[in-house]
Amino acid sequence: MNWEQLLSLKRFGDTNKRLRKEQNETRLGFEVDYDRIIFSSAFRSLQDKTQVIPLSKTDFVHTRLTHSLEVSVVGRSLGRLTGQKILEKHPHLETIHGYKMNDFGAIVAAAALAHDIGNPPFGHSGEKAIGEYFSHGNGQRFKAKLSDKEYQDLVKFEGNANGFKILTENRPGISGGLRLSYATLGAFMKYPKESLPHKPTRNIADKKFGFFQSEREIFSDVAEELGLIKTREGKDLSYSRHPLAFLVEAADDICYTIIDFEDGINLGLIDEDYALEYLIKLVKDSINTKKYNSLQSTAHRLSYLRALAINTLISEAAEIFLKNEEAILAGEFHQSLFDKSKYEAQITDIIKLSVERIYQSEEVINKEIAGYKMLSHLLDTYTQAFLPEEGQEDSNYHKLVLKSAPELDSQGSVYETLLRICSYTASLTDGITVASFKKYKGLSL
Repeated sequence: MNWEQLLSLKRFGDTNKRLRKEQNETRLGFEVDYDRIIFSSAFRSLQDKTQVIPLSKTDFVHTRLTHSLEVSVVGRSLGRLTGQKILEKHPHLETIHGYKMNDFGAIVAAAALAHDIGNPPFGHSGEKAIGEYFSHGNGQRFKAKLSDKEYQDLVKFEGNANGFKILTENRPGISGGLRLSYATLGAFMKYPKESLPHKPTRNIADKKFGFFQSEREIFSDVAEELGLIKTREGKDLSYSRHPLAFLVEAADDICYTIIDFEDGINLGLIDEDYALEYLIKLVKDSINTKKYNSLQSTAHRLSYLRALAINTLISEAAEIFLKNEEAILAGEFHQSLFDKSKYEAQITDIIKLSVERIYQSEEVINKEIAGYKMLSHLLDTYTQAFLPEEGQEDSNYHKLVLKSAPELDSQGSVYETLLRICSYTASLTDGITVASFKKYKGLSL
């Protein structure tokens, strides 16, 4: 892979090549990507979607929106740090093509801003609830009407693939979705493969999948334009990651490792003194002990350690990326950047504690159980209304459901209708999911 291709400014539907040196510096194409994402309704809905605690009423607990904004800020710093060194190593990118250090930051920031845009309500349990509706629930009745890959798209419903769908799918009067630059779409795609084969290798890019069958064509166009390396022969689409996808992933890793941990402390799920010890181990090489000891409150000490930890991990992620740039460009780097971190043990300890004390806390588990039931009921309601079982007569109830969800329809194949239902259900916020469930169960007026 080469950086000139990887930094493509092409957008869906372009007939002429967009050149970096011809860009208006006051309205740079990669920065337009950021604007389009942040003003989209899908991004705004993240303000009422779970990051750590579903339906939390506590102001300081992060939502998907605040998490995404923070990941974007970290991603911008990572992009600029690496971009500066890449331009020094490949000066022709700047002297001939006009690329700047901030271009790398803008691409990573935009892709990071959108990284959770396709996630369902109730966090990762929402993905599992949608998938298990088709693997274990009433959605099994559709299996015989779908190809293997279409069925796999549903039973392993994936927020990353749904995000790619949101960013690129055609809508009435709108071709190409948000029409982001292909460089940003490439950086967004952490898993540039289709749903089958499932986890064919231990390569981190094969861990999940990045697009549904409905977006196969646009995915191929993006991958070919960027010059991503094909990693599988035959009919199964699979490519190496865009190098900047490693930075988007690292930005996310930094934020959920440190900031989710901080949320757990603020919620009282993790003892403050105990937590401070974990963070001190992570920043022991850079902590200013005198400054730290002068801080009077635990909150101030926590804030100092959080900022220091994030800065430490940003610097190290950039260093690891640059050290492995040649392997990454050759498609031969198959792990996350932090798998090679000297702080891997400390990061692992923090994540393990977060899993035990936060993600598996009674409050989270109880709300995820409720979320499972609500999402399953909504999927049942929509599929019975739009794709009734053979011989089933249309009831007045189902006619009313059809009118209540004008965004949905049964046009197209069974797969297209089911995927539209799943994507619509995934677009709901936590609060709207609860309200819709109550409405269809007759529990509210």
